[in-house]
Amino acid sequence: MSVPGRFAARARSGTVASMTSPHDPYVFPGRWLAGTSLVLGPVLLLAGVLLRVRFDFFFPDQLAAYDEYPVLMTLSYSAFAAGAVVTAPAVVALAVRVGAAERWWAAVGGTLTLVGLFARTFHAGVDHLAFELVGTLGRNAAVSAVADSYQGFHIFQYVSFAIMLGWIVLAVGAFRSRVLGPPRCVALALMSALPLGVLKGTTPLSIVAVAGLCVALVPLGARILLDGPRPTRRAAARFALAAALVVVLGFVSSLG
Repeated sequence: MSVPGRFAARARSGTVASMTSPHDPYVFPGRWLAGTSLVLGPVLLLAGVLLRVRFDFFFPDQLAAYDEYPVLMTLSYSAFAAGAVVTAPAVVALAVRVGAAERWWAAVGGTLTLVGLFARTFHAGVDHLAFELVGTLGRNAAVSAVADSYQGFHIFQYVSFAIMLGWIVLAVGAFRSRVLGPPRCVALALMSALPLGVLKGTTPLSIVAVAGLCVALVPLGARILLDGPRPTRRAAARFALAAALVVVLGFVSSLG
């Protein structure tokens, strides 16, 4: 059987060994990044949603919450922003598996979902600026500034549909390709119900949506990480060196 045929067979059977064989071509994001992203991304998103569950939904209440609990709200919004970024390789990994059997659904669903994650990252940047205004101008001035500019132009306002639609299309592709079972496909599609926009708090639907993402993706990520051989000592040493380098680069980047 050819490599593409072998890959498609594995996707349909639900196995995740397609990125572990030395005879198969490398497919981004690879086993370790894919598995880690599938597990960590949804967990970070859920943590971000839960950390602000006690506060009301709309932006004046979110700014007031930051004014009173800056550390908690910073943790919440930072976890959510990081989760959106970390989930991107997970979407690519899922789309690759779907594409082995359903190329159209993988291409459209993966693209829309990634664009939606990029839009949420843009919203996170606006959230950060709004919180900084609380510290520099005061809560009331920050609320007025956000209210006056809430309908201001930005390029990502034209792709809000992708934030919701992408997960549904990707879930249909996962169902048609049998990469995920029906219950987990439904759980994946629930992510389309997560509220979008700037300075959005948590609703019961928010928790259901992100919990559904965890149900859909975390088991797949765990299977990818556990499937195949363990890393060699040489590979572990290279990973430790790379991780240390990332920490150093991160510190240097924070200096200016």
